[in-house]
Amino acid sequence: MGEIFLSEPSIKGNEWKYVKECLDSTWISSAGKYVELFERKIAEYTGTKYAVACVNGTSALQVSLRLAGVLPGEEVIVPTLTFIAPVNAVSYNGATPVFMDADKYYNIDAGKTISFINNETVFNNGITLNKKTNKRIAAIVPVHVWGNAAYLDELVPLCEERNIAVVEDASESMGTVYNIGKYKGYHTGIIGRLGCLSFNGNKIITTGGGGMILTDDEILADKARYLTTQAKDDQVRYIHNEIGYNFRLSNIHAALGVAQLEQLPGFLERKQEIFYKYQTAFVNVDGIHIADMPEYADNNHWLNIMQIDENIFGLNRDFLMELLGKNNIHTRPVWFLNHLQRPFKKCQSYQIDMANHLLNISLCLPSGSNVTNSEIKKIIRIIINESL
Repeated sequence: MGEIFLSEPSIKGNEWKYVKECLDSTWISSAGKYVELFERKIAEYTGTKYAVACVNGTSALQVSLRLAGVLPGEEVIVPTLTFIAPVNAVSYNGATPVFMDADKYYNIDAGKTISFINNETVFNNGITLNKKTNKRIAAIVPVHVWGNAAYLDELVPLCEERNIAVVEDASESMGTVYNIGKYKGYHTGIIGRLGCLSFNGNKIITTGGGGMILTDDEILADKARYLTTQAKDDQVRYIHNEIGYNFRLSNIHAALGVAQLEQLPGFLERKQEIFYKYQTAFVNVDGIHIADMPEYADNNHWLNIMQIDENIFGLNRDFLMELLGKNNIHTRPVWFLNHLQRPFKKCQSYQIDMANHLLNISLCLPSGSNVTNSEIKKIIRIIINESL
């Protein structure tokens, strides 16, 4: 048995057919039918009015924050427990991150964030100012980590009252839908003013590299297309009245995306099966269990996280990670917390507690749609046998 990867892509549909069509037609760059087709199908699936394809999820975040009105010198609220992309996107816009703690689902702690906004900021003349820095808080980026929907029922209305733009990072949550509460029936990424998806090679559907901006605002969508195609005002004479970006997705990548999206229902079904296999296997093993999913959403189960209580289980995360690695099984800890990263150590953070705990106890397990039942059994067997 070969290597078992953390989250490898599943290429089993019309990918070869659609990409070959691009190659045969020579429409391989950012123009071509598959770019607009992919945008339309993503918009239909998520329930948003407009979708704009970008080269990756990070570029989608960078442009979305600019569209949301974030200016150099301002601040943006972000979670400390997330892949670093949204934090970097804040910096790309010349703004400064303000870090929030995680809740038990690894998402931004809505309660603490609301407390920060209510107690650590002032609202004057339509602007929310940070009491500590006297800088405007222009936006917030809730990240739907591991596919878990962030709890937004109270946070988004408060941000809207305070003129803090909500830009959702739904990079990992394609297929996750709220099932109760204020946003019942909403796909992640369509609640805020703008939302972003990622189609990196490890995501639930992939274009190899790619992202998408989601919005219901036609003006913002048009501006997103304008900015991601170098802000070209005259297609013939190459007149540019603003600074733009070469961020448009290629036709080849979009063709992959269309083929992948056709298979998403099957991917979601398989992801749920994998989650239940892990969850069931460890339910009676003292000291370890698979992290719970939010009860207020139907989860895409993008990545399964094993939580380890070393005092009960008798082994720590790093030992298990090394042991599984020796058996050609890829695992990884959760991301190092961003408020501790060298470029951001001097940035403000607020009551970081749960994120530290989750960092120390969590191990990401192989969860790709391609992982077989026999491979899952091997992973489970090694972990359980080592505890005996």
